[in-house]
Amino acid sequence: MRAANLFDEVIVAVSVNPKKTYRFTVDERIEMVEATVSSLSGVSARPMGTGLLAEFCRSVGADTIVKGLRDGADLAFEAPMATMNRHLTGVETVYLQADPRFAHLSSSLIKEVHGLGGDVRDFVPAAVMRRLNGAPSPSAVPDPSRSTRP
Repeated sequence: MRAANLFDEVIVAVSVNPKKTYRFTVDERIEMVEATVSSLSGVSARPMGTGLLAEFCRSVGADTIVKGLRDGADLAFEAPMATMNRHLTGVETVYLQADPRFAHLSSSLIKEVHGLGGDVRDFVPAAVMRRLNGAPSPSAVPDPSRSTRP
């Protein structure tokens, strides 16, 4: 929401990192993002694939990357990437400091706590919570209005 207040258009790039293991497919992650941002004007989600973020930005005409930072370690990790992205395509990176209530969180921590039966609903959007609790993807549920039965 904070990025949507700063920019007329925000594209959430949903990427695939071959070094990571994902609980949800790209399509499922896009569906969760779309459900979460549906009330925000000018915000959309798109698959980025496995390529460079700077090249994705060039392909969609974006001139700014927005990243969230929890702490100095995040900045130390993100700064070299921001410099490389600017070198590659001229795209700038803007950092937004995390809300202190969520600065201790990571996806790994959320998955671990949830997997051990902990309540994480205060830390994830409702669409994510539904999927964590086993709700099927909306695209996996047949649409009764499209039935081919007589």
